[in-house]
Amino acid sequence: MKSLKSLLRGVACTDFVGPEEQSVNHLVYDSRQVAAGDCFFAVVGSASDGHDYIPKAIEAGARTVVCQHLPQRLDPQVSYVVVAETNAAMAEIASNYYENPSRELKLVGVTGTNGKTTTATLLADLFQRLGYRTGLISTVVYRVGDKQIPSTHTTPDTLRLNALLREMVDAGCDYCFMEVSSHAIAQHRVAGLHFAGGLFTNLTHDHLDYHKTFAEYLRVKKSFFDTLPKEAFALVNIDDKNGRVMVQNTRARVQTLSLQSPADFRCKIIEMQLDGMLLQIDGREVWLRQLGRFNAYNLLTIYSTALLLGAEREEVLRLMSTLDSVSGRFETIHAADGTVAIVDYAHTPDALENVIRTIEEIRRPEQQLIVLCGCGGDRDRTKRPEMAQIAVKYASLAIFTSDNPRSESPEAILDDMVEGLDPAARYLRIAHRGEAIRTAALMAKAGDIILLAGKGHETYQIIGTESHHFDDKEEISVCLQTLHHSTRR
Repeated sequence: MKSLKSLLRGVACTDFVGPEEQSVNHLVYDSRQVAAGDCFFAVVGSASDGHDYIPKAIEAGARTVVCQHLPQRLDPQVSYVVVAETNAAMAEIASNYYENPSRELKLVGVTGTNGKTTTATLLADLFQRLGYRTGLISTVVYRVGDKQIPSTHTTPDTLRLNALLREMVDAGCDYCFMEVSSHAIAQHRVAGLHFAGGLFTNLTHDHLDYHKTFAEYLRVKKSFFDTLPKEAFALVNIDDKNGRVMVQNTRARVQTLSLQSPADFRCKIIEMQLDGMLLQIDGREVWLRQLGRFNAYNLLTIYSTALLLGAEREEVLRLMSTLDSVSGRFETIHAADGTVAIVDYAHTPDALENVIRTIEEIRRPEQQLIVLCGCGGDRDRTKRPEMAQIAVKYASLAIFTSDNPRSESPEAILDDMVEGLDPAARYLRIAHRGEAIRTAALMAKAGDIILLAGKGHETYQIIGTESHHFDDKEEISVCLQTLHHSTRR
């Protein structure tokens, strides 16, 4: 139980009504979870307004309500805290409730369109190998030391986030590496956290269903760096034209990385094969198990961050060579006859092109490339034809199928994808993803390459409002085992 006065430290209140001395058991923003003595946050969401549920929360026992405007009827036993933005206040209060755990470890946030998961995960793996206990908050999984927790969001809500950080501190973690999504920034989920560093990977077309315009998407990402403290570092990829924009107004110490231009940290690709690549990082050559230009940026970011956090250069390079790929990120499944399936999370036009261009660099002339991809329902429709155009541009054959159709018709999504394609383009449209994967395996000859893009690590498919088990790796493994005799690597 905490005193309300201690929880409001640093919170900008526009009004306060009710008892000043109040105790708080738990923090809750879902009225169905309220119990006696809880603090209820009336959050204004896209589908509902938490202010409508204040009476229900009080009836369930809430004795503190944080809201943006007072309800018409006030309960004299309840303390009403009025703020400009409930989400922002909830983040500050959550940090206070969990005793500001982000200040008790070194928290590094990774933001950008692509590369967040790989960068955060491999940083956590690297620092574990360096002898530290680490935490990870990613799209794939949350980790507290050796404990793994299923991930629900790229960046969890601010109550869950602070609870995870407190658990990490209590477990003796020294570092936490976390993905910072644009949704999380816009919804103030990371407000009130103290970051030791912020990393920018790149910025490309994504999430415009939420942000509406690319300019707003950029502004939201930039605001993360605007709020970094002066003692933090801001590491940005300046080969992305938005890299320098991100740090225009930051107080943090700016550091740059590049594969193309003079920068604080430099990298060059020397050689690339299907099982890895040779990089020259700051003048030193190192063989790494990851593949592709996009991964060269991720690996340079990992190396640079480790040095900025005080790790020793030679030890970092040695241990980086031992790091495995992240689940569903350019993950390969090999068949005995030489056929290779690559499973990758690429679900944006830029990510898809990056993966395909990497394959093109290592593909032999006689190898056919079959690209299977789809687009999510109830999401940004403008990228659908872009994805299809990229697939047919490079592939020997493109197969367009379902991703997570959600409430949309799979056939309608495919209609959007193929709109404007050249009639001579080589593609198939097969709405059922399992059937599409089997077709790709059937059409592949010995030694060909099959790219399954879009779902990566996901083990489900959302059709309507229901989530069904579906795993690209399982599906293609069965097909290759039957048709080509596969072994996963």
